[in-house]
Amino acid sequence: MEGKSKQQIVLEFPDGRTQAYEAGTSALNVARGISEGLARATVAAVINDAVVDLTHPIEEDSTIRLLTFRDRQGVEVFHHSGAHLLAQAVTQLFPEARPTIGPPVDEGFYYDFDHEPFTAEDVERIEQKMKELAKADQQIQRVELTREEALERFKDNPYKTEMIEDLEDGTISAYQQGDFMDLCRGPH
Repeated sequence: MEGKSKQQIVLEFPDGRTQAYEAGTSALNVARGISEGLARATVAAVINDAVVDLTHPIEEDSTIRLLTFRDRQGVEVFHHSGAHLLAQAVTQLFPEARPTIGPPVDEGFYYDFDHEPFTAEDVERIEQKMKELAKADQQIQRVELTREEALERFKDNPYKTEMIEDLEDGTISAYQQGDFMDLCRGPH
């Protein structure tokens, strides 16, 4: 008995070229199919006008644009991931610090913490920890949670629980990297 073949989808590239792929493929797989160099440079993708993670499964015929650091949207995704790296470093070094929000901005990124002001020595330690974590090449994984799961996961952080309570009903996304998880829409 032959196995059932996966459904094929067609992706259209910005130059109008189209190519068939198995349903469920990711932008990372598409980039790898073009070249390993492109796969290493790609930080996210635009699928039908929505910016998505590289691992986001593409299930239907779509337009696709791969984002690199040359694209404004690619830079924003990169900066957003940098904010999460900062939050991970701070919470590892200062477990009592409570992360609040950390969006990308035109100049890079920032992250607010409920914590006493950091000293110049603290900032040096944070920077070193960020370098260490970046070298660890951690996988960043999107995690979808119910409201109840999200409230339980972030119960020790009143800022995150307030944000969860303000969200519309439905699935709530977070991102896991190593031992750090943050409430976030993404992409990363």
